[in-house]
Amino acid sequence: MSTKNIFMITGVIAIAAAASYGLYRLTGGGSLRADRETAERSTASVADSNGLHRIALKTNYGAIQFETYDADAPKTVENFLKLAREGFYDDLTFHRVVKGFVIQGGDPNCSPSASSTGPCGAGGPGYAFEDELNPETASYKAGYKKGVVAMANAGPDTNGSQFFIVLEDYPLPHNYTIFGKVVKGQEIVDTIGRLSVDSNDKPLSPVVIEQVTVE
Repeated sequence: MSTKNIFMITGVIAIAAAASYGLYRLTGGGSLRADRETAERSTASVADSNGLHRIALKTNYGAIQFETYDADAPKTVENFLKLAREGFYDDLTFHRVVKGFVIQGGDPNCSPSASSTGPCGAGGPGYAFEDELNPETASYKAGYKKGVVAMANAGPDTNGSQFFIVLEDYPLPHNYTIFGKVVKGQEIVDTIGRLSVDSNDKPLSPVVIEQVTVE
């Protein structure tokens, strides 16, 4: 079994691709069914203790909605809501797609209609804020499950506007603040995750975030 790691270089997520990854593993004292039931209970626990806002991402491939984890990541949620209400994310793109792993967006440098201040993948809102990585929170314990929404970063406490959505359950190191989970439109996320990309993981056909609204 091979694994993927996320390396952050000047704000860019560079991903070492893997040939395959087993979503569940059988152990001496476990089973596929037990693993799945544990994951489902964990996800339900996170939703029960967190979701207060619903974010709608209107894309040229369809609509995606996710609920925010206000209790677990209040500063991160507040930042995303602020940017969304200001229209920051409108007309930006999902500029990186890695099959079976993540789709990433939120960089103004990657939008043809926005003012670029540097290379695609290195942009942000012009400031950085700290991580929210509390091992006691429900989302931290649940980890990077399919549909989880988390912040991309360039190292500790360098969060800005870039975020990613996880395509499959994956054991990433706990370096990326989880602040929500897709509740509607996962099929749209999956469709984007299957798009053809170039050597930099950029979709050959642009995936535009046409509008982000807070419900």
